Amino acid sequence: MVSPLSHQIKLLIVDDDAVDRMALQRVLKKTKLDVLVNEAVDAESALATIDQAEFDCLFLDYNLPGEDGLALTHKIRARGIKAPLIVLTGQGDEQTAVELMKAGASDYLPKSKLSAETISRIIRSAMRVYLAESIVEKTNHDLRQKNILLEQQNRELEQQRQQICKQNLQLQEVSRLKSEFLATMSHELRTPLNAIIGFSQILTSRSKDTLSEAQKNMVSRILANGRNLLELINDILAFSKLEAGRLELQPAELDLAELVTETTEELRSLSDQKALTLEVALTLSDPRITNDATRLRQILVNLLSNAIKFTDSGTVRVQVEERKTAIVMSISDTGCGISAHEQLSIFDPFHQVDQKATRHHPGTGLGLAITHSLVKMMNGDMVVSSEENVGTTFRVEIPRTVAVQLDPAPGKPTHQKPVGSKCS
Repeated sequence: MVSPLSHQIKLLIVDDDAVDRMALQRVLKKTKLDVLVNEAVDAESALATIDQAEFDCLFLDYNLPGEDGLALTHKIRARGIKAPLIVLTGQGDEQTAVELMKAGASDYLPKSKLSAETISRIIRSAMRVYLAESIVEKTNHDLRQKNILLEQQNRELEQQRQQICKQNLQLQEVSRLKSEFLATMSHELRTPLNAIIGFSQILTSRSKDTLSEAQKNMVSRILANGRNLLELINDILAFSKLEAGRLELQPAELDLAELVTETTEELRSLSDQKALTLEVALTLSDPRITNDATRLRQILVNLLSNAIKFTDSGTVRVQVEERKTAIVMSISDTGCGISAHEQLSIFDPFHQVDQKATRHHPGTGLGLAITHSLVKMMNGDMVVSSEENVGTTFRVEIPRTVAVQLDPAPGKPTHQKPVGSKCS
């Protein structure tokens, strides 16, 4: 804000005595102030003048005809005019000065003490105070407006937060219902599929002489496709249980060397079909560990079948080592490898390295996501290192002893509630 003293000062002198008005004007001319003076002879004309124009400073005679300066001061301040107001009087006392100051006067001066120095000092002081008060008032007004705006923004943000919170709860409920639906449907699909696989196996084993080669080929295709479909359904079922928090580990003591060897042998036929070398290297002083044998086998099957699936020639190797209180399993291959970009999302559900419509390796894209989740449930860690056209190694580190999970309360999922889902 520009100081009022830096430009011409508009003054209004209200006095019924022409001599006194001239005396005040003479004093003002002796000051170094640049002033423009207007005059009024009574309260009525003064108020009319004030209503028509703005003034930087007002001089009022205390003894005005009709009503005194005290009453006029009240009326001026009641109009919201905050310019400095200086009352001049021929005679007065301290009580009068106190009443004037309470009414809103900026200063009080006997006419006998008029001088250029005094008037200059009073005007400068009053206008500096007025300027400071104006700045404070504007600042307070701006702060009030900002507070109002902030309160409005806070209300809007709170409404948005509540809306997002509500949507999150709805999404969680939809996700839960989806997982339950998938789990139910997977169970329902497995029942007839197991029958198809079972009857196909019977036909394959008992009909060597009664079926033609074309018929045997068709039965073999039924069996192979049934097994592939069962594998896909099992993946979906396991993933839906993980999402719904309904999958629990059931740790028990087991022989890790025996489990790894048996699982590898179960998959050897797959590697033989592609003429791959399947190796097992066990470095265990004590093969006994405590873990869920079914889930540990599922981890090995997922990683081994993936390694065989994506390797056209060379070697697939399973290596198991021990580290004080941990076990490290590494599954390596000499396959196509995984790009650095793909490695960033390789453990995401439904993600597959080969996403083309004509991809050579079918599957749900859930195997690695399920494996990663199972490893985390075992308080372990899983990392991948790979180079395109060279090979891939998945390294799984799990503790020797996996603690038994406590049963959750009825109807309560075992998984933790997602961060940020708290609503109030």
